[in-house]
Amino acid sequence: MADHGLRERKKRATRQLISNVATGLFIERGFDQVTVAEIAEAAGVSKMTVFNYFPRKEDLFLDRHADRLAELTSVITSRPAGVSPCAALREHQHSLLAAGHPLSGAIAGGPGFWWVLTSSPALMARWYEQEREIAEAFTSVLVSETADAFRSRMVAGLLTTAIATIFSHAMGRIIAGEDAEVVRREQVAFIDEAFDLVEKGVGDFPG
Repeated sequence: MADHGLRERKKRATRQLISNVATGLFIERGFDQVTVAEIAEAAGVSKMTVFNYFPRKEDLFLDRHADRLAELTSVITSRPAGVSPCAALREHQHSLLAAGHPLSGAIAGGPGFWWVLTSSPALMARWYEQEREIAEAFTSVLVSETADAFRSRMVAGLLTTAIATIFSHAMGRIIAGEDAEVVRREQVAFIDEAFDLVEKGVGDFPG
């Protein structure tokens, strides 16, 4: 059992090393200008090892998606009785912000990440694909609870859009040169505004 735990820790460490090396190279030179072979050499592993951990080059940079998808899905499936998915996700977004988590978008190091992401069509395509995967996961959970496919898909899409917009709003302000601490403080209200809109529906906007 101890050996198994040690192997798992080594695997996680190797995965993190490869990801860190790749991210450093991408920020330095751009995603499309760096090859997997160069990443493998810089990390001191084989090219095959890189692909064992990251089947797609895009996932070397967007490497938190699997954990994020599992976490967001768990926020809904493990919510207490009487708590809506919207309320549970609102609380989760506030907790990310309070913890200074990169996925809050309100962090000083965001511009480097955003430059790499937006300068690569392949990365942007994978970014939007990941958003669709989140919406599909939410839809699956809500359908299992309600058996209402249409409403589940609508609500899942709105919740996913809320999360994506919260992130991009904070990131966009920081990229524009605003102070990260100011953005972080003011982001609390934007999180609530986003989920208020989802909870209430868009009504007669913009009437």
